[in-house]
Amino acid sequence: MRKLKILYEYAALCFGLAFLAGLCIAWSLLAATLCRCLPERRGRQLGRWVIMAGFRLYLAVLGWIGACRFDLSALDALRGGPALILAPNHPGLLDAVMILSRLPDVACILKASLMDNLLFGAGARLACYIRNDTGHAMIKRAVRALDDGSHLLLFPEGTRTTRPPVNAFKGSTGLIAHHARVPVQTVFIETDSPFLGKRWPLHRRPDLPLSYRVRLGRRFDPPEDIRGFTRVLETYFAAELGVNPLSARRPAVPGYPRTRQETADESSL
Repeated sequence: MRKLKILYEYAALCFGLAFLAGLCIAWSLLAATLCRCLPERRGRQLGRWVIMAGFRLYLAVLGWIGACRFDLSALDALRGGPALILAPNHPGLLDAVMILSRLPDVACILKASLMDNLLFGAGARLACYIRNDTGHAMIKRAVRALDDGSHLLLFPEGTRTTRPPVNAFKGSTGLIAHHARVPVQTVFIETDSPFLGKRWPLHRRPDLPLSYRVRLGRRFDPPEDIRGFTRVLETYFAAELGVNPLSARRPAVPGYPRTRQETADESSL
């Protein structure tokens, strides 16, 4: 039975990656053509809707094959709401996928390498996502997206977490909120596994099923003191994520940093 479980987990991992790659390639081929044919506004609306629908289908498939369990319903409260900066923590590669799967109008700040990627580039350009390598131009495009009424997805850590519960925060979240005069909605992503985290090799088999939960935190007003706001935001995330009820259900993975809660649980035994 143990060998069968291991075989199933490898098969589920390979199928999930192949299914996502197939979705992205199929959409990229069509999106590359639509980028030349559609006006920007119509292309942006279509591009973001297709990304939402495609990612929702992908997560549903992961649930159907028993690979993952998702609780993302908290995000539905943001649909149709005013422009906000969505500021989540960043434990793994599925974070943006989960958020984008529930909201139809989100501008996302992406790494330049993803904007140029064969799998994601054409779809990201059609959806008017924003490259993160353009400095002042990135800020201007982000503010414009918020002025147009879109949500803006921005990870304050800048990259996936390497020092749980969160890395040091960048100042871009406060800077964009300050210039756009929009609130910052904190979003907490909780999981019971470091799968697809910064230090997780893509070929390493996870212990399935994986559990993910997204919950909304405090909504911060646009800041005047950007540096002070960044410190407050990082402290708030560290306090909220110091105790993760999902991670306590699964043994720690050898060679991966333990959370403060896991260490405390072990020392109390």
